[in-house]
Amino acid sequence: MLNKKVSIVTGGAGFIGSHMVDLLIKKKHKVLVIDDLSKGKKKNIHHHIRNKDAILIKKNILNITSKDINFKKICFIFHFAGKDAIIPSITNPEKYINVNLNGTLKILEASKNLNFKKFVYAASSSCYGKAKTPTDENKKISNLHPYALSKYLGEQLALSWHKIYDLPINSVRIFNAYGERIGFNNEYGAMFPILLKQKLSNKPLTIVGDGKQKRDFIYVKDLVQAFYAVANIKNSGEIFNAGYGKPVSVNLIAKLIGGKKIFIKKRPGEPEITHSNIRKIKSFTNWKPKVSIKQGVEIMIRNINLWEDSVLWDKKKIKLATKVWFNKLK
Repeated sequence: MLNKKVSIVTGGAGFIGSHMVDLLIKKKHKVLVIDDLSKGKKKNIHHHIRNKDAILIKKNILNITSKDINFKKICFIFHFAGKDAIIPSITNPEKYINVNLNGTLKILEASKNLNFKKFVYAASSSCYGKAKTPTDENKKISNLHPYALSKYLGEQLALSWHKIYDLPINSVRIFNAYGERIGFNNEYGAMFPILLKQKLSNKPLTIVGDGKQKRDFIYVKDLVQAFYAVANIKNSGEIFNAGYGKPVSVNLIAKLIGGKKIFIKKRPGEPEITHSNIRKIKSFTNWKPKVSIKQGVEIMIRNINLWEDSVLWDKKKIKLATKVWFNKLK
């Protein structure tokens, strides 16, 4: 490992984190993966561990110390570990604040004395709430639920450590990420695993509201390329949006997946549209998204059997799962 660049990925067995590991290894890095496997899957990185391109530290981010990452030189640190679903954040906000804020503090403190090139924090565009679109990085912050707040607090902590301790840190605010490995924790939330499992089961696709709401979907392999690009710039203390920059309707997604549709009650606290202004990241890097929503959905349909073991959600189950959502959000 001493002869290669070493990078760290927290949450590296999860959805986005494991794709980050794939990219880093493709770029000839050795990767230290920190993941307690409470949500991430070892199978996502097993082949890298087997080939000795990655080392897994099975440890909760809240328990990380400098001894766990005791390398003389680290190239990049990508911090994806955290809690990421809206409904559980409403019922258990303490856990979300603890993991997403204090977990970030732990990895920052563990990294503080390392010689590393860049730390990139995985932030959430949910901090914009129902902002006017297209949304740039200077839009007013409006955290509508504990998940959004916890991720925003983690981001602000990381950027404060840049200012106070002169650490090279940037943040990337993720819009609507999708792709292989999404949604294997079986929590109700991410749209794609729900619709793909319904498609697999020959059940109607459950569409929230009238389906005309639009989301800025970014394919996961494009997304991790954005993180890699942000890690390679000289600038620190910067915030970047990462989305495709062209929102599409939920009805279009349903059409691309195919099948009958049923419509369920519109949820409070959700924007009618998310649309990332990505001019800043384009101006700082050579990155731009390449995979269109049509291409991305086609890839997922080809791999639809990956969601065979996912929970099959129907109208009744969704109503029960989102009860707290309707009670607490506006």
